[in-house]
Amino acid sequence: MSGNLAQAYAPLLIHLLVAMGLAGLILILSSLVGRHRPSRVKMQPYECGITPVGDAREPFSVKFYLVAMIFILFDVEAVFLYPWAYVYRELRWFGFTEMLLYILILLAGYVYLWKKGALDWNHPAAPREPKA
Repeated sequence: MSGNLAQAYAPLLIHLLVAMGLAGLILILSSLVGRHRPSRVKMQPYECGITPVGDAREPFSVKFYLVAMIFILFDVEAVFLYPWAYVYRELRWFGFTEMLLYILILLAGYVYLWKKGALDWNHPAAPREPKA
């Protein structure tokens, strides 16, 4: 590594080391100082104040996973708007048209998902086979 590159990344490395050290210190201190009194009530799974019923391994509808993936996809795509906003004045009309094209592509994907019914929760899930 050259001297300039090492100097450029030294603050980042120090930041990461301090963050990991602080996180480890907090974990160790909480395990040493905290009270350890396990009971049957404390070991039960917490379900928002509702008594847990049934098996935790019950299959979910695919729509839950589909909506989660769509959310992550559009969330990651929205992150690209921040760098564009930072350099918008330098890019002028070129940057505007490129971002307009980008947003139109995202909008086309959103409309496609809407037409396919990926966002429609009114239809009930397919009936399940009864357990034997």
